[in-house]
Amino acid sequence: MRRLLTAAVRGAALGSLAATAHALVNARLMRVPPADPPQCQEGVSVLVPARDEAHRIAPTIRSLLAQRGVPELEVVVLDDGSTDGTADEVRRVAGGDERVRVITGSAPPAGLPGKPHACAQLADAARGRVLVFVDADVVLAPHAVAAAVAMLREHSLDVVSPFPRQLADGAGTRLVQPLLQWSWLVFLPLRLAERSPRPSLSAANGQFLVVDSAAYRRSGGFATITSAVLDDLALMRQIKRSGGRGAVVDGSTVAACRMYEDWAQVRDGYEKSLWSATGTPAAAAALSVVLAWLYVLPPVAALAGSRAGAVGYAAGVLGRVVTAWHTGGRVWPDALAHPVSVGVLLTLVARSWRARRAGRLRWKGRSLRGSS
Repeated sequence: MRRLLTAAVRGAALGSLAATAHALVNARLMRVPPADPPQCQEGVSVLVPARDEAHRIAPTIRSLLAQRGVPELEVVVLDDGSTDGTADEVRRVAGGDERVRVITGSAPPAGLPGKPHACAQLADAARGRVLVFVDADVVLAPHAVAAAVAMLREHSLDVVSPFPRQLADGAGTRLVQPLLQWSWLVFLPLRLAERSPRPSLSAANGQFLVVDSAAYRRSGGFATITSAVLDDLALMRQIKRSGGRGAVVDGSTVAACRMYEDWAQVRDGYEKSLWSATGTPAAAAALSVVLAWLYVLPPVAALAGSRAGAVGYAAGVLGRVVTAWHTGGRVWPDALAHPVSVGVLLTLVARSWRARRAGRLRWKGRSLRGSS
């Protein structure tokens, strides 16, 4: 038994080292938006789905109206059944700017998430050749849209997902949020995913998503994935299935997002989505075992004096350090708590599947019973 445990710890250390080496390669190859992009020569529609966002949408709208290098820019905000005066707040901040339109969305079918339904309506209302989906909690740098469009065209892509810098202050958000970037930087071969038509080799973040309108319509767009909880990933896969190419890139210099304010929001947000991210209960269990083996077992073994465990723990920490350095995250002391972060993530995966089975998934006051 002891030999088996020793072999497991050594295997985990080697696996963690390999994953971190892959993160280093990815970090070197990861595309970064240009700091001084050329002026955009085509119409761009920036599309913002908003439901009860009056308390935080003002900085988003101001940042959109401050975009440089996009002469043909329109901003369309869809009020998705808000009860807090979101539409009035958008109009107040816009101050009569003719580039801003506020439209009232229709409610999604019962049991389905509202965001893909809202985004489908926004795309139908858009006039631009490029569609830029931006969440109401995202603030863009003045050159963000022009830089993202430049990447889309320069690399002959159909969709670009500049991953925003994730702002996290509380203990819960600092433990969990950095795992978003870490997961794809460590495990997804970025350049291969960019070239490959395989939908399984995909990553995306709907907080800031830039799509060629022709490719969007060829894929069927959000109208074909209205049941998807992870609508950003689903759209990327739809575009790949229709023959398009897409990439996730470092957006930390052009966008920032405070996705969750506290632990309760983190818990509820991941509860509604992690079951979908892991696919099936069997896949969720297998993933949990692998993550615990790679990133929890080594530090536990290190506490018992295992040198291999110490190496595995150090490799896991280094993977977090590489991710933070290259995506604008906080490095120290957060990276040292990587095993705790992974442990918390595993509890959230289990919680999400329990909620799915119990039929109690909800988000922003809507049941998600019909979601996939």
